[in-house]
Amino acid sequence: MRYGLRMGLMRTVGRAARYVLLGAAIVYAVDWSVFELRGPAMSTVTVQKFLKTPLKGNKLEFDYLGTADESCSRTLFPQYAASVWNPPCWWLQRHKTRWESVQLKLPRLP
Repeated sequence: MRYGLRMGLMRTVGRAARYVLLGAAIVYAVDWSVFELRGPAMSTVTVQKFLKTPLKGNKLEFDYLGTADESCSRTLFPQYAASVWNPPCWWLQRHKTRWESVQLKLPRLP
């Protein structure tokens, strides 16, 4: 009896996962279609930029670079426009801090 119950549960979970993935694919396709049909609906959001630089002794230095305008798409999902993946504006409005990292390249010893 327990084996049959477990298999029925697994079948139900698998079917639910399939419907969730199919629904997400349909929503993304509609979002992309609306984005393309009405022309790339782009906007800009002002973000704060910071630079993170590694120092000796596993320490970090943080520098404020100022504000900059970043492009975003007025969609539900990120869209590819102007040769760049653009985050949706609703997400960029909530995440206005951008971090850039400097990678130190150490010389190789012979």
